[in-house]
Amino acid sequence: MDFKDNVQTVDYFCDSLWLEDGLSKNTLSSYRRDLYLFSRWLKETQDVRDLLKVTNEHILGYLAYCYDCGKKSRTSARCLSVFKRFYQFLLREGKLRLDPSLNVEAPKISKGLPSILIEDEVSRLIESPDAKTTIGLRDRAMLETLYGSGLRVSELVPLKMNQVNLSDGVVRVMGKGAKERVLPLGEQASDWITHYLREGRPALLSGRLSDDIFVTNRGSSMSRQAFWNLVQKYVLVSGIRKKVSPHTLRHAFATHLLNHGADLRSVQLLLGHADVSTTQIYTHVARERLKNLHQQHHPRG
Repeated sequence: MDFKDNVQTVDYFCDSLWLEDGLSKNTLSSYRRDLYLFSRWLKETQDVRDLLKVTNEHILGYLAYCYDCGKKSRTSARCLSVFKRFYQFLLREGKLRLDPSLNVEAPKISKGLPSILIEDEVSRLIESPDAKTTIGLRDRAMLETLYGSGLRVSELVPLKMNQVNLSDGVVRVMGKGAKERVLPLGEQASDWITHYLREGRPALLSGRLSDDIFVTNRGSSMSRQAFWNLVQKYVLVSGIRKKVSPHTLRHAFATHLLNHGADLRSVQLLLGHADVSTTQIYTHVARERLKNLHQQHHPRG
């Protein structure tokens, strides 16, 4: 079997996942990349050209290789998770008699807390765009929407006109696992989107047709990378000295809700987490924030 056969096997696996679980395009691309890199390592270092001939030792060797290359334990754990799912699938399909990933344990991952912006920093970041310009008006509307609704950037960037109901103040998105959520936008986000749709978007489109809400100055849809670059620009403008990404505003959305008394189950539903344990990290963040405030401001802190 050559690399082309491995590609066909991986494609068959990913197509089956898409049909069975409705995984997103980005998740499937990540699965493919991990399996292709593993396949290339097998060929170049182990003289193994067939993913069906992998042994337990090969998987352990690859994880050790990843460690030697300085990859984080989280990356290795993700790779192993992909391998386990891949080989369990092949086992069910009758293409293997033994699962080579069996009994391989994932590296322990330190539960680092996400970087969180305090409310004043969020305000500074969101207010950084010059809303007197069409681009600045668009960027202000995007930042307000991201923080106001807790969307993933992959849900924000491709938003279509029919997904937002400004009269009701809600946005409808299809999240991970093809699960639909209807989320409140909040008054400020609704107002800025209305302002942008009335004065910014028509100028950016210049008569061109599009069903995308947030468009570039060429009238085309925006990419996730382009929006990431915009966030970095406004981080500099606002003078924030923290590592910030679009996802940071989603973290801030969840943490600030909990700080102000929201219950964990409600935040879980708003974020679209399948498991409440994923959401629980924000309770730790909120707790750390309160502890720091106590130490700074209480006379016996």
